[in-house]
Amino acid sequence: MTSIVIPAHNEGRVIGRLLDALLADSPASTSASPSGSGVRPGSGPDIVVVCNGCTDDTARVAGARGPRVRVVEIPTPSKHRALRVGDEHARGFPRLYVDADVVLGAADVRILAGTLAGNPELLAAAPGRDVPLAGCAWPVRAYYRVWQRLPAVREGLFGRGVIAVTGPGHARIAALPPLMADDLAASLAFGPGERRVVESARVTVRPPRTWSDLIRRRIRAATSSAEFERFQAAQRAAVGVGGAGEPGPSGPSGPDAPVPTAPTAPTAPTAPTAPTAPSARTGAADLRALVRERPSLLPAVAVFAVAALAARRGSRKAIRDGDYSTWLRDESSREG
Repeated sequence: MTSIVIPAHNEGRVIGRLLDALLADSPASTSASPSGSGVRPGSGPDIVVVCNGCTDDTARVAGARGPRVRVVEIPTPSKHRALRVGDEHARGFPRLYVDADVVLGAADVRILAGTLAGNPELLAAAPGRDVPLAGCAWPVRAYYRVWQRLPAVREGLFGRGVIAVTGPGHARIAALPPLMADDLAASLAFGPGERRVVESARVTVRPPRTWSDLIRRRIRAATSSAEFERFQAAQRAAVGVGGAGEPGPSGPSGPDAPVPTAPTAPTAPTAPTAPTAPSARTGAADLRALVRERPSLLPAVAVFAVAALAARRGSRKAIRDGDYSTWLRDESSREG
């Protein structure tokens, strides 16, 4: 049986649209089951919503969708804890972890589950991403024109709000520590041959509508990048890789997209002295390549670079203070 775990913190405004999409063409049954859940096994995906530290009506909205949705409430506002509690209640594999603010249909769940079931070498998969930009401010639209074309964004499992794993894949991500960039860490936990973006399955990820909310999201990404880089460095140190005088790990951007380095003059390459950690970093070379391929993107690349620099400045205090728990949420993506 496919299980779906949905961590939700104050998502009463949006979780209904996700649950409606998941239930739209799923067979339902309310006959008694051996577990006493009221849902017969095999009647459709097993859906668990973990309301963590909610002060709104998230639990009520989710519970109103009927017996196909099991609602678990915990007092702690922690996505990591919610995921682990969801694992305790979920019944089967493949298992999908789905953010409450995206929209994923039942047919897309079946495609992801079927892809994993039909390819034993795959441990993780994610759907293709649709980002509706209607109603967004023009700088936000410009930013996403670049973001969606970045190689790491196209190929990685992060920034989609959905990741599906097999049993062995779950064992790998369950061993990860609590990180703000949880979906990025999960994506980089699998090699290219172990993960796949399944474009025939689709998820709708709503972007921020305003520039200020975009910067809030990018600050969160830059902060989580720093935390992830420290985690990678600790891993490398633990196995004796990297030391004084050796290059540090190339860091990622966080849960939404890589934070690029500011454009600089190219430097002469140096031979690596040790294996580098997997990375989703976007650098000046990636941006230059986009402009060479599509010169019309130059103004959008400039907007992208401004957003990256603003995010770096905005994240300095949190990084300096080691604050990797404050979650800057953009509210405009949850409107409408």
